[in-house]
Amino acid sequence: MPRDLPASSHPASPSEADTGRLENGKVVFGSGSGNTEHTDTGSSPVLPPDERVGFAVMGLGRLSVGQILPALVESRTARPVALISGRKEKAQTIAQEYGIPSSSIFTYDEIHRLADRPDIQAVYVATPNAMHVDQVEALAAAGKHILCEKPMSNTVQEAERMIAACKQAGVKLMIAYRCHFEPFNRAVIKLVRSGELGKPKLVEAVNTQVETDASHWRLKAPVAGGGALPDIGLYCLNGTRNLLGEEPVELFARMVSPADDPRFANVDETFSFMMRFPSGVIANCATSYGASIVRKLSIRLEKGAIELENAFAYQGHRLRISRENEGHPAVTEWHIPPANQFTLEIDHFAQCILKDETPLTSGEEGLRDQKLMEALYCSAREDRMIRLPQE
Repeated sequence: MPRDLPASSHPASPSEADTGRLENGKVVFGSGSGNTEHTDTGSSPVLPPDERVGFAVMGLGRLSVGQILPALVESRTARPVALISGRKEKAQTIAQEYGIPSSSIFTYDEIHRLADRPDIQAVYVATPNAMHVDQVEALAAAGKHILCEKPMSNTVQEAERMIAACKQAGVKLMIAYRCHFEPFNRAVIKLVRSGELGKPKLVEAVNTQVETDASHWRLKAPVAGGGALPDIGLYCLNGTRNLLGEEPVELFARMVSPADDPRFANVDETFSFMMRFPSGVIANCATSYGASIVRKLSIRLEKGAIELENAFAYQGHRLRISRENEGHPAVTEWHIPPANQFTLEIDHFAQCILKDETPLTSGEEGLRDQKLMEALYCSAREDRMIRLPQE
């Protein structure tokens, strides 16, 4: 990845900004991380019908507490039935809020015990990146379907191990690319592929935020695998591929990490890259841990333009369409009912389990991004354009 990593690959202790602390019977998170989007989805436990897919949530950081567990409550086809955490007291506090009994709380070294729990059919893995490969292999051996947070892993080899383990165990593996299910992003894809605005020519994708907590695991290369690129830049990479429905044939990248800033001693702060696609589309993407929040997707087409603000955010999407009208652009804004993209992705995976179908964002999708990110880091290190092999 970005720089030579230390020999040890054992994850460092996550910071309080992401794992939270217990205060008066509640889990409270600090504000050190730039990744602080919140969605008020409510926290009252709802008990869905027994036929819904039972999920365990592994890793009880900010994402799980603020987004994944509330999304499971909203789900029409899934329900939260267990928690897996390295901090039992914290897990017990969260379990009470969601009506999960103490007998359904497990530690990371108790994954094998899930094999004796048929009510736990799937596990949402939301732990630091370096932990994914071993945990997914253990969950697959326990016979559980797996919805794993992005990035899938730290390396191509780890991603391949995860896919192989799930295939051998006969369980499904899905990578949590939530934007594939978000209504505004889906509307943009439909419009681009319809040809209504002609052929796309240029794509610009930007995803930036400020990471202030130097102790956060996302700034530790052995745990995160890299910096801004695999965490938030991945939305630009995967989003462009998903938008166009094709794979890049060439790429070129630039990486900058301030030499005097200890936060970025071993990971990339700012990363910019260009991709050329077989259709002729050129995509320019940029991501940073040092710039104020922007999450924008722009597409320039033959007969107009598309601008999606907050494209990679949890909420606040705004979609503007510009059409050529006798030499003058006519701009309209599309209003689409918002929906919880975490609930939508969970419902999709639950349906895949119930109907024995392949998830839209399978492990193979995650593997393709891992290969591209390794090529991007190679380009940045070696200062050269990379031509990609076509499958």
